[in-house]
Amino acid sequence: MRFLACLPRRFPQIVALLAVAVAMASAGSAAPPDAKLYNKTVDKALDFLKTHQAADGSFTAKAGPAVTALIVTAVIRNGRPTSDPVVAKGLKYLEGFVQTTGGIHAPNSRMTNYETCLALVCFSEANADGKYKTIIENADKFIKGSQLDADEGLEKSSVNFGGASYGGGKNSRPDLSNTHYLVEALRAAGNDYNSDSVQKALVFVSRCQNLESEHNTTPFAAKINDGGFYYTPAAGGEGKKEEEGGLRSYGSMTYAGLKSMIFAGVGPDDPRVKAAVGWISKNYDLKANPGQGSAGLYYYYHLFAKALDAMKTEEVKDAAGKPHAWREELLTELASRQQANGSWVNENEKWMEGDANLATGFALLSLSYCRPAVAK
Repeated sequence: MRFLACLPRRFPQIVALLAVAVAMASAGSAAPPDAKLYNKTVDKALDFLKTHQAADGSFTAKAGPAVTALIVTAVIRNGRPTSDPVVAKGLKYLEGFVQTTGGIHAPNSRMTNYETCLALVCFSEANADGKYKTIIENADKFIKGSQLDADEGLEKSSVNFGGASYGGGKNSRPDLSNTHYLVEALRAAGNDYNSDSVQKALVFVSRCQNLESEHNTTPFAAKINDGGFYYTPAAGGEGKKEEEGGLRSYGSMTYAGLKSMIFAGVGPDDPRVKAAVGWISKNYDLKANPGQGSAGLYYYYHLFAKALDAMKTEEVKDAAGKPHAWREELLTELASRQQANGSWVNENEKWMEGDANLATGFALLSLSYCRPAVAK
């Protein structure tokens, strides 16, 4: 889960690589991360994974294929080949979840869309020789069918339109977390930023931003209006209301929203991107998930890295105007949090981050965006 460059809508894709949004310094102005620290940190993590992978190639199998897909993606993205034992066994395990529908999930899963999106991205990382071409194509069709749109009888005006849920289906509740995974998977499968499915997802993503505009006319848009993103406007916002009656912006969702907009071709001069970057500038933090504290911290780290990498920026200026070389700072922070056995674990067990396999997978994904050019 990562991906493609900053692409302004209706303009050639390469143009946006030359620009960054407000509060972002130009690429190349920051010192690169320390290669020795990167290698040491990643090697320790891989040693942990080697001893915690089950005989069937899985990680935390009780949670289905998602954790395994996330970890295998992370290992590949940190430079290990598909012949690496952890990768090869993990891919073999994931192949066993390929369904005749094109989905890649446990047979009785209630998270068919979520699991398929993560597995599709994993297989795309491993597809240099085209081995998984058919699996990817079929999974692409499956997740498009899971997206909430006219096939479920929804008009574009519906607050659910374009979103993705854990399992899909007419009565499911979409959220930004699953929708950002959908957008990543669509792009990994080869869909362009202006594809119908990606643009439908952008409709929902825009409705998850605390920014009143023609893109968000929900009752929540103007309540807080700080440019950050919230989890979902569906189902009345699921009760996550602030005193103002609006929905709380927080770090992981703001980076998820920004990243999704970039993947959908929204350019750096768009008010939505500018507002999101403004929120990030005011809330730059690597000690906590802004708005959530320690909850979902490692999930936050990987979205932080993906979004800033997609912005093609090397520095972020905080609210005081101080520049931060985010790759170097993220590497240093993750190295400081690594356990003696090479893993990461969150003492706050919310969202399964008490599971060392999951937290380590997120940490490794984050580190893949800190990988120096000279790293092995």
